[in-house]
Amino acid sequence: MTLQRMDNVAIVVDDLDAAVAFFTELGMELEGKAQIEGLYADRTVGLDGVRSDIAVMRTPDGHSKLELTKYHTPAVSDAEPRNPPPNTLGLHRVMFAVDDIDDTIARLRAHGAELLGEVAQYENIFRLCYLRGPAGIIVALAEQIG
Repeated sequence: MTLQRMDNVAIVVDDLDAAVAFFTELGMELEGKAQIEGLYADRTVGLDGVRSDIAVMRTPDGHSKLELTKYHTPAVSDAEPRNPPPNTLGLHRVMFAVDDIDDTIARLRAHGAELLGEVAQYENIFRLCYLRGPAGIIVALAEQIG
């Protein structure tokens, strides 16, 4: 038995529309939305009374997806600290390759994104940065220059 593929990464958000707008601005495409509830959902995630809305976002090449999830019930648990630093254990960040890092940062700032540090250059290969995006997730950007 072998692994077929990584299907998606799920991110729990408090404002689904804002998260969809953020990742659309980044260049992802909305694949679809759905309401998730019922016994199968409860059994799958190990919670009782799950009722959530999801939006699946797809990269332009069609190979990668994000599942943005807004839980209505049960109430979401707030992570502590609210905006953990990049060296916190667990899911750390999602990285995207972009054509123009400066333009991408400017467009995402209009959706509330904030640089964690600054745009840095790795040798003559990449320009890189970390941004804080929706629900506190860290979004990394990489622009190949060499």
